[in-house]
Amino acid sequence: DYVAAGADVIETNTFGANRIKLAEFGLAEKTGEINFRAVEIARKEAGNDVLVAASCGPCISDSTVQTEFSSAILNEVRDAFNEQISALAKAGVDLIFLETFTDFDELLVAAKISKQYSLPVLASISPVVFETSPVDEIVKKMDDCSDIDVIGLNCYFGPAEMFDIARKIRTLAKKPLVIMPNAGRPHEIGGRTLYLNSPEYFTEFAKKYIEIGANGIGGCCGTTPAHIRMASRAVHVMSGVKQHIEIADSGSAADTIQPPEALPLSEKSPFGKKIASGKPVTSVEIIPPRNHDGIEAFIEKCRMCERAGIDAINLPDGPRASARMSVIATAATMLRSNLEIEPVPHCCCRDRNLIGMQSDIIGGFSLGLKTWLFITGDPPKLGNYPDAAGVFDIDAVGATQLATNLNRGLDAAGQSLGAQIPITVGVGLNPVTVDFNREAQRFRAKVEAGAEFAITQPVFDTEVLLRFLDLLAEYSPMIPVVIGIYPLLSAKNADFMNRYVPGVHVPEKVVRRMEQCKDRETAISTGIEIARTTRSEIESAGFKNFQVSAPLGRTDIAIKVLA
Repeated sequence: DYVAAGADVIETNTFGANRIKLAEFGLAEKTGEINFRAVEIARKEAGNDVLVAASCGPCISDSTVQTEFSSAILNEVRDAFNEQISALAKAGVDLIFLETFTDFDELLVAAKISKQYSLPVLASISPVVFETSPVDEIVKKMDDCSDIDVIGLNCYFGPAEMFDIARKIRTLAKKPLVIMPNAGRPHEIGGRTLYLNSPEYFTEFAKKYIEIGANGIGGCCGTTPAHIRMASRAVHVMSGVKQHIEIADSGSAADTIQPPEALPLSEKSPFGKKIASGKPVTSVEIIPPRNHDGIEAFIEKCRMCERAGIDAINLPDGPRASARMSVIATAATMLRSNLEIEPVPHCCCRDRNLIGMQSDIIGGFSLGLKTWLFITGDPPKLGNYPDAAGVFDIDAVGATQLATNLNRGLDAAGQSLGAQIPITVGVGLNPVTVDFNREAQRFRAKVEAGAEFAITQPVFDTEVLLRFLDLLAEYSPMIPVVIGIYPLLSAKNADFMNRYVPGVHVPEKVVRRMEQCKDRETAISTGIEIARTTRSEIESAGFKNFQVSAPLGRTDIAIKVLA
């Protein structure tokens, strides 16, 4: 079931199959047989495309953990590990997975023995270790240990509780990192031990773990094939995880007639013209209404922004995998309402296949939609409709290349459309990523695919943003960047952003400042003040383009930030 769910690695059922643990059940003499047979079973189910990891847990229980092993205990533990790992290696596993260790000395013993069999070693510790030992000290020891190839963190905590520890380890560790939380803390209900985190919740954090730089994710206690199925779908469409489908460029077109060059940015749209001129541009992000009854209120919010001199309304496409009114229909309604302010719809790869995306862009252009933002999108399992299927024919890089083709009058296959579709092409950018190289590679790929401007995730730390942009300029050709800002409404709002919005990090000092607010109005005023200060600091560094989110549809708050 786990293989069918999309797992890349499955474990043998041998976590406690060492002589010391098996002796409690009178099975010590069958240690070799049990481990060898477990590998046979796992290998049969894995097939040719899935790896088999040999699961090895501690020989000693938490209650007998000592600061130092006595020589007698050390020899007994060494012999037990050698017997078990020898049987697993001879049976043909692909790697040794030392998991849920709470004593670091015992882990080092197991790693040294594992390495003797010339197999990769994933050494995973339980967060319990950090109750007695500093994180940086443990991580350094694991980095320095030549017997450990990959660092792991698993068990004890659910996805949310493990997140901060995982983020800290990722910033310290030089080696690859694999995170495997439980499906929440165990609860005893009606005499049964249950793990209550849903697959959707688990998947939300699987994605966040990849965003902070984890090289692999998985599930420990309580995770079922349903958890892995949803997480696999989410992770494998993320930037840098799934290779984007290459959309044919003009060089591979079969047409003998050379297609025309794309129009300059300044000639495509009002937004493109202004951003190309170097003049400051402003945008407010407003989520489309849930149904047609909300369209009049939505249009009035757009009019408020227009009267305030805002250049564009940014329209998220099913944000956080929720169903809203179509961005194309919403944008078209804006145009019919004689608004001068320009709509900028998102084009999300989650909900349409390649053919549908191309059709929507061409249809939207015919309605007057000239500026688009191309994003990969959140998997549907994270939203209100977990049974919906994500499409993800392409990701944001592929969608950008598609838009570039359309700009030159070519379809996704490089065939002539007979007319150019000159649209301004925008992409997303995450300045608070832990894995800078991965984000920089993605950004460069988007620029090479034809991106003409980028909008960042909401920024709360100016220093982090400026350092990121400086490094990015050394790594990739630059395009105009619009800085995202989000005015917080409350401390709870800040906590939600940190926990559930990928690519966003609210610093502790900002959270603490919001926590000091005594009532809602004070909190809103403080959120606006923080956002305005952030904007001012960024402007002082020479960046003039901003997009401000309208939290809970409060455009008045967004306008105050930009006023």
